[in-house]
Amino acid sequence: MRGGKPRIPPGAPGHPLSEARPRKGRGVLPEPGPGRRRSSPKGRPERETEGSGLEAAEPERRRAFVPLVQGKAVLAYEDEELLAYDKPSGLSVIAGDGSRSRCLLDIATEQVRRHNPKGRAAVVHRIDRDTSGIVLFAKSAKVKAELMGDWDELVAERLYVALVEGSMGSGSGVYDSWLKEDDKGRVSRAKNGEKGAKRAVTRWSLLAEGSGLSLLELSLETGRRHQIRVQLADAGHAIVGDPRYGPRPKPGSGGREPDIGRLCLHATAIELKRPGHKPLRIESPAPREFERALGRGASRAEAAGPASAPRASASSSLKQERSGARPRPPLPRAKGKREKP
Repeated sequence: MRGGKPRIPPGAPGHPLSEARPRKGRGVLPEPGPGRRRSSPKGRPERETEGSGLEAAEPERRRAFVPLVQGKAVLAYEDEELLAYDKPSGLSVIAGDGSRSRCLLDIATEQVRRHNPKGRAAVVHRIDRDTSGIVLFAKSAKVKAELMGDWDELVAERLYVALVEGSMGSGSGVYDSWLKEDDKGRVSRAKNGEKGAKRAVTRWSLLAEGSGLSLLELSLETGRRHQIRVQLADAGHAIVGDPRYGPRPKPGSGGREPDIGRLCLHATAIELKRPGHKPLRIESPAPREFERALGRGASRAEAAGPASAPRASASSSLKQERSGARPRPPLPRAKGKREKP
């Protein structure tokens, strides 16, 4: 154009509309800054997907504590009516109220449904989430009712191994006390006749000791909640790694204890004697880290065999018969049945 500015076609470099910014809410969105989530044109946060590279926002409320599961659940035994698992520490037997976390009951039910798509495993007893070892399930409501209806008579033996504080001072003993549970689920020692008090009886024998610790085998005569943990703590021999009942820091110790990273309690054996069936014993060796915590100079009260896979046997021989040890004298029976789920 003569005597004026040259005409620039729309869209060409230098045209005013080509360099204009898009209006707010339209066009290209600005990149999010550090710690911010990208927003959609309507102001809602985009859904994060795997590999999107978007930074997660801080949740409005704190997440519930998720325990560290150490290892996998191992199928230790199975027949037409029962199955048992060697449970790792940190895995719950059943999920808590409102929890969607995978539990041992889910794993057992999946195993049952491999042969019976409509079947479901049934809990007949429990161990604490942070305790490892043998847990037994029934494959039907009928078998569950049979076991739980006469649990005291059918369960011939339940053995545990625990790593505890201090030296025991003798090779064996019995804890016979009364326990009660408060509204928050904490168990403590009580007096005979006190409201809510229940008798708890546990036999123990020393396996080895060293580095100010003792490795014990414990046999349950009753099955109260947190029975072993409370009785040992009350006797001054709290289980290593127990976050609820001990151990307590000692003066001059700096509050340190072996850093094993778990509750050092393991359900090592259960034996059933059901009418019309061969006696069934299912075993699982204690974790190696229990014995390693005793140190190289540990003294053993009896020979400790090497760790092996969980074992089940349909045999009438008890552990003391296999080892040549004398049978234990019977204790007076505690009143009331063992607690069951």
